[in-house]
Amino acid sequence: MPSETKLDISEFHWMMDMLQTIDVGLVVLNNKHQVQIWNSFMENHSGLDPADVKGKVLFDLFPEVPRDWFCHKIDSVFQLHSRAFTTWEQRPYVFKFKNYRTITGTADFMYQNITIIPLLSLNGAVDHVCILVYDVTDAATSKAQLEQANQKLEILSRTDRLTQLFNRGHWEECLAKEFKRCQRSRLTSSLIMFDIDHFKKVNDTYGHQAGDEVIRVTSQALQDTLRQTDIAGRYGGEEFGVILVDTNAQDAYAFAERLRERIEALTVKYEALEINYTISIGISEIASDISEYTLWLEHADIALYHCKRNGRNCSTVYQAGMDGEGH
Repeated sequence: MPSETKLDISEFHWMMDMLQTIDVGLVVLNNKHQVQIWNSFMENHSGLDPADVKGKVLFDLFPEVPRDWFCHKIDSVFQLHSRAFTTWEQRPYVFKFKNYRTITGTADFMYQNITIIPLLSLNGAVDHVCILVYDVTDAATSKAQLEQANQKLEILSRTDRLTQLFNRGHWEECLAKEFKRCQRSRLTSSLIMFDIDHFKKVNDTYGHQAGDEVIRVTSQALQDTLRQTDIAGRYGGEEFGVILVDTNAQDAYAFAERLRERIEALTVKYEALEINYTISIGISEIASDISEYTLWLEHADIALYHCKRNGRNCSTVYQAGMDGEGH
């Protein structure tokens, strides 16, 4: 093995004065996993005096250390005479030390990177290993916070602020994916498009803020009706879309009627106002002759327009022949 992966145990002791002062944990174990050296970092963070731990089996001192996993790491160093590593991303910590850093006070425990080094004795055998414990809490929490911020930004980028549903762009991406899935697997799904009847009149009569409240209440009613597998989005203005996964037109119609009746029974209260309203719903089951998801969307839109022409406050399943009605 390359010499740089080993340290001579006879040369190790003169380094201890220096190693006592560095901000890195240092533990030396023999091949029975008994502690031989325990530096001030380990003492300060564990509360255990070096005299009290010397000769003790590491796993008796720290029962929370995953014994099988850590033994496998240590024993491979003894057998292969080569270093082993573990990072906080693989396992946040090996030794459960509390985090006392004020900057990263949100972390309860110290994040750690661990290096295990074989120590070469005078006869060429490796009877001891050195465990180095690096406190990487600052770096780990910074990365975790950055990832969390990125996740929030990603959620914001695909969410409609008023309704908390998917926005049009992300919802259409979901629709395109579902269309491809159905094409590939020859499964049946249905698409619902609906909008609020006479919404312009709501805005003109009660004001845009009242109109926004109607949209919010509609969104909540929709979310209360959805199944876990359904994918809902605000398509624009007062129009909404719902992808009903693995659902035929008959079941989609039953869903649409539940939603329509729920909204018809609602009264939106905004300041001193009480607003009652209805919705119209178009339904399109995916068919083998639909070549693009946009055509699937168009069929649902045609069915929705059919509702508008026939009195509103109803649900309609797309049928061939409706195309000629125009918009």
